[in-house]
Amino acid sequence: MRQPLVAGNWKLNGSLASSTTLVEGIKAGLADAGNVAVAVCPPFVYLPHVRALLEGSSVSLGAQDVADVDEGAYTGEVSAPMLKEVGCGYVIVGHSERRALYGESDEFTARKFAAARKHGLTPILCVGELLEEREQGVTEQVVARQLDAVIELEGVQALADAVVAYEPVWAIGTGKTASPAQAQDVHAFIRGRIAERDAGVADKVQILYGGSVKPDNAEELFSQADIDGGLIGGASLQAEDFLAICKAAG
Repeated sequence: MRQPLVAGNWKLNGSLASSTTLVEGIKAGLADAGNVAVAVCPPFVYLPHVRALLEGSSVSLGAQDVADVDEGAYTGEVSAPMLKEVGCGYVIVGHSERRALYGESDEFTARKFAAARKHGLTPILCVGELLEEREQGVTEQVVARQLDAVIELEGVQALADAVVAYEPVWAIGTGKTASPAQAQDVHAFIRGRIAERDAGVADKVQILYGGSVKPDNAEELFSQADIDGGLIGGASLQAEDFLAICKAAG
């Protein structure tokens, strides 16, 4: 039985004051959420602050990105050893915003995935299609390509130490959400793609849905057989909404 996971991706939002309010609110309500693993992924500069706030709680700390190298002349980058040292357990790699806005390729994402695992971080590997790709009927080809880049570099066994997040790009921050059936179809495809190489890994890996998850649609999404929780954007910035989503998963 896979434990559900709900991870909050704060993106480029927050302050010292707001992050304090948010984390304290999450901690206060988490006892009612049930059997669900929870993580929050604040901006890099707030990681130490949030780590201190999470002390003694069951909430894990994650980062929103990671460099594909450990050290060197890479201005503005943050490495996996640095993230590990400040208490991160998870790191998001390949988010659609990194792919679309910053031109990060499947191969580059795979190297980031490898760098995270090398230093004991659990990568949350994001995969998903653009609206035009869905309309062209190539969703599975796109997701397979993104997933296969990691498998080719690291091997399928690497996914046993990772999380996959399916995020249809057309549903991120738009208010549009893939229907539960649409989301389940892609999640089942991802699990099947992994199972072709290793059924044990496929059965174990948590596959999250990301794309305008809200308290009013979370329960129906999470009730699907292959959806193991969510990677939550906007709704993770309000403790009440985030807790309602955690409760739906748990």
